[in-house]
Amino acid sequence: MSCCIYSSLSFLSISSKSAAFPSSSTTCRSNFKNKICCSVGGTVAEPKAVNATEPLLLDAVRGKEVERPPVWLMRQAGRYMKSYQILCEKHQSFRERSENVDLVVEISLQPWKVFQPDGVILFSDILTPLSGMNIPFDIIKGKGPIIFDPPTTLTDVEKVREFIPEESVPYVGEALTILRKEVNNQAAVLGFVGAPFTLASYVVEGGSSKNFTKIKRLAFAEPKILHSLLQKFATSMTKYIRYQADNGAQAVQIFDSWATELSPVDFEEFSLPYLKQIVDAVKKTHPDLPLILYASGSGGLLERLPLTGVDVVSLDWTVDMADGRRRLGPNVAIQGNVDPGVLFGSKEFITNRINDTVKKAGKGKHILNLGHGIKVGTPEENVAHFFEVAKGLRY
Repeated sequence: MSCCIYSSLSFLSISSKSAAFPSSSTTCRSNFKNKICCSVGGTVAEPKAVNATEPLLLDAVRGKEVERPPVWLMRQAGRYMKSYQILCEKHQSFRERSENVDLVVEISLQPWKVFQPDGVILFSDILTPLSGMNIPFDIIKGKGPIIFDPPTTLTDVEKVREFIPEESVPYVGEALTILRKEVNNQAAVLGFVGAPFTLASYVVEGGSSKNFTKIKRLAFAEPKILHSLLQKFATSMTKYIRYQADNGAQAVQIFDSWATELSPVDFEEFSLPYLKQIVDAVKKTHPDLPLILYASGSGGLLERLPLTGVDVVSLDWTVDMADGRRRLGPNVAIQGNVDPGVLFGSKEFITNRINDTVKKAGKGKHILNLGHGIKVGTPEENVAHFFEVAKGLRY
C-alpha cells in the first residue's frame, strides 16, 4: 500500500454563505442556516446489509479514492447541545440516558439531525459493561465514575465475570440496530469500547485518577493480579466488539485513555499485548470491520500503536499531524486532530485550523476529528461551522 502524501491539495472556496451542499427533504435535517448533507448516499434494507455504496468514512479508512476526508467529532452528542441539556432536565441520571434504548437512540441522533456528520457514534460509556462483569459502579454528576468495591487481590479478580453482552447490555444491540436503520448508510454507525488497561485503571483506582498510584502499585508489586484482570477485560471487550458489529456497528473505536500514563516499556507489558489480542481475535471473525485506537497524549508511544494491528490511529492535538502521518507510516489510517479548544475561537480561526490539519494529513486515509472530545460550553454554532467547513472541502 503506497504512502499517502500531501501534494497539490486544493480546497474549495468555503464560507458559511458560499459552501454549496445538496439538500433533501427526507435526508437532510438541519437547525442552522445552510443545510449539510452527506454526498455519499445509499440505502440499506436490513441493519447488516452491505450496499454497493459504502459510507464515506469506510471508503476513506480502506484507502479508496474519496473527494474529501470524512468528519465526525468525539463527544459530538453531549452537554454542549441545547437539545441534550433539555433532555437531561427530565432524565437526570447518566446511566438512565445511556442504558435506555429510546434515549440512547435519541441522543446519538441529535448531532446527526443537526450536523449530518460522516460518523454517528453510539451514545454510551466505556464503563457500561462493568455491571455485567460483577463490578458495581455508578456515574455521579459532578464526580464522574465511582467503583464501589475496587479489586485488590487475586480473589477479588476471580469474582470478576467475563462479559456476555447479549445478556447484560441488550439495549446496546437494539440501539445500534435502530441507528443503522435511521442513518440509512448515509454515514457510518460507530461503536466503541474501553481498552483493558484503561478499564482496569478505573476499576482499581475506584474511579478517575490523577496519579494512578493504585494501578501502578498493582502493576509493579503484584503484576500477576493485574494481568489476570487485564485478560478478563481483553476477552470481554473482544466479545463486546463482535456484539456491536453483529448488531449494526460499521466501525468500532477502542479508547485507551490512560495507557499513556505508562512508560513505553510498561505499555509493552500492560497494554499493547491485550490490545493486539483483541484486534487479532476480532479480525478472525470480522476481518472487514475497521478498528480505531485512541489514546490521549500518545506522542511518546506513537510508533507502538500500529503494532496493535488497528486500522486507524486517532491522534490527539499535541502531535503535529504531519509528524504523526510520517511516524505512523503508510499502512495505517489516521484520525484527528484539531484541538477541541479551537472551537472556542472565531469562525475564521476554526476554518484555518481545519485546512491546516487536512493539508498536513495528506490526501486519503484520514478521518477529520478533534484530538479529544468536545468540551462542555463549546458554542453549538461553532460546531455547526466546523462541520460546514469540513464537508465543503475537496481534495
